Amino acid sequence: MKTISIRRPDDWHLHLRDGAVLAGVVGDSSRHFGRAIIMPNLVPPVVTTQDAKAYRDRILAAVPADHRFEPLMTLYLTEQTNADDVEEGKRSGLITAVKLYPAGATTNSHGGVRDLDKVMPVLERMARIGLTLCVHGEVTTPEVDIFDREAVFIEEKLDLIRRRLPELRVTMEHVTTKEGIDYILAADRNLAGSITTHHLIINRNDILVGGIRPHYFCLPVAKREHHRQALRKAATSGDQRFFLGTDSAPHVDPLKECACGCAGIYTSINTMSCLAHVFEEENALDRLEAFASLNGPAWYGLPANEETIVLEKQPDPIVYPAKIDTDAGPITVFDPKFPLHWAVR
Repeated sequence: MKTISIRRPDDWHLHLRDGAVLAGVVGDSSRHFGRAIIMPNLVPPVVTTQDAKAYRDRILAAVPADHRFEPLMTLYLTEQTNADDVEEGKRSGLITAVKLYPAGATTNSHGGVRDLDKVMPVLERMARIGLTLCVHGEVTTPEVDIFDREAVFIEEKLDLIRRRLPELRVTMEHVTTKEGIDYILAADRNLAGSITTHHLIINRNDILVGGIRPHYFCLPVAKREHHRQALRKAATSGDQRFFLGTDSAPHVDPLKECACGCAGIYTSINTMSCLAHVFEEENALDRLEAFASLNGPAWYGLPANEETIVLEKQPDPIVYPAKIDTDAGPITVFDPKFPLHWAVR
């Protein structure tokens, strides 16, 4: 048996949804992860500190009693966001970050930002108080090809924000392109990026070749193979600017398997097994702890978890469920298309 021990990991980009779905999925995250940055794109979204407190209470009530898990709350940035409320949320310790969704970019983002000038006062306040902006980095203009949205966002939107507010700390969430990786590597400060489990494993062929596979459809959409290779190189490099954000995004199957299916892949249950496989393939198991457990806390100014987990490589494949059942309906679990041998102990 081969085993490795690492600090308990954290998830720096997680969707838990609400209600029956929250109750059905939160245990998969809290089983392995000590903390997670919780996405605020509910219906209605989490736009005020009071909203965030109420949502945090619902999450904690749903966490299994024998799990220790800390939800790190975010606010959904709108053109009406109150800078005083944001600052109060940060000073109270409740708010870890603010999330920028370009309007229409992904699930429940219709209330997001259309005009960056209208949110600049909030971003200026965040820069002053040291509160991180988490960015869904895609433009939504119809003339831009969906596979180019991230690169165009960096050039036309993100670079503008960072030139106007160089003191603003920015997390480029779920980076999917070589251009995104290169942009982070070129920055001298105040920029980092989260990388998902599934973008390290799938490319756009997995969605489209041989038929449309809705359970590999996510936003940002998986890109060409050379982008996937750039992500793997960054994730396994040990570079402190890159860390795990699963973007695990549960949808019940009827919302995925339909004429206009939702974007999102559910990976919380098997992420650590998948990551150990990827890092072993890249001869980088010694850097898994940095990516999953150390770099994220360092970026967000938090201590690494004191607890550890053990990953053990087994001769026989681990059998994860193909679906999990919730009171809202079944949710399909991410299939990495290879057998998983690394079990969390």
